[in-house]
Amino acid sequence: MAIELRAAETSAVKLEKSKRGKVMGLRHEWKYEISCADRLALQGRLALLMGQDSHAIDGRYEIRSLYFDNLQDKALLEKIDGVNCREKFRLRYYNGDLSFLLLEKKSKRNGLCEKRQIRLTMEEAQAASAGDFVALRDTQKPLLRELCEKMRHQGLRPKTLVDYTRRPFVYAPGNVRVTLDDDIRTGMACIDFLNPRCITVPAGGGTTILEVKWDSFLPAVIQDLLQMSRMPAVAVSKYALCRLYD
Repeated sequence: MAIELRAAETSAVKLEKSKRGKVMGLRHEWKYEISCADRLALQGRLALLMGQDSHAIDGRYEIRSLYFDNLQDKALLEKIDGVNCREKFRLRYYNGDLSFLLLEKKSKRNGLCEKRQIRLTMEEAQAASAGDFVALRDTQKPLLRELCEKMRHQGLRPKTLVDYTRRPFVYAPGNVRVTLDDDIRTGMACIDFLNPRCITVPAGGGTTILEVKWDSFLPAVIQDLLQMSRMPAVAVSKYALCRLYD
């Protein structure tokens, strides 16, 4: 009986954790715009020092995101204005795999970033991507419930579809993650998140976005490898780049 009770408690804990989702602690995040030529050169140097992300296929994966904003474009304008405390919601999946759907909330406070994420069912993702907060009102997932309430009271709605290719690299000291994002595309008027045939067009003029993320310290060897002292960090956003086309 005691073993059965412990098993039941373990299952309940797992269920509650699955509802809460994953919270990634506050991290530093710097972004840079680089050329395609710089991306090719940097990619080779990164491969010599850093490890490959375990989820990458042939060193990369494809990402599709659907971003939310309100009628006043609050998330977009706060990004452009560099507001100190801001947030944005998005749906996401990788490599066209509709069996692994995520809702993410990314927050920025005092220059540090935090990300929360939760897995969604196909039905939940369909409702969220359609802006149907009524269908989500009974959800037991806190992050999805927060999105639902902000859709209801703040007017958040699906706004822009963003596709891109990511080449990720990892380095254990400092929990460093370096990504190279290119082939950025937008759905323009199409926000059919779950339709792999939704037509997207190039955005960003061939820009590659270099992102560097770390916890408490960034090893000097990574700084030297990236030549960060020679590049000014910029407030670039794939969401903002794609909003230029709608």
